[in-house]
Amino acid sequence: MSWVYYGKLFDSKFQAGCLAARFREDWWSNGYKSPSHVGIYRTSKGRYGVKYIE
Repeated sequence: MSWVYYGKLFDSKFQAGCLAARFREDWWSNGYKSPSHVGIYRTSKGRYGVKYIE
């Protein structure tokens, strides 16, 4: 398994955390299942992103 990185970066960890929380909830529908692991990462320039394992 490998991480899938969501395409948008955020200026604050709070914003990335809000998206990660939506990923953890039953946000996925129409034949998709929720990811097994969701994480927040920080880039070298100080921005934050969301990654998940399907």
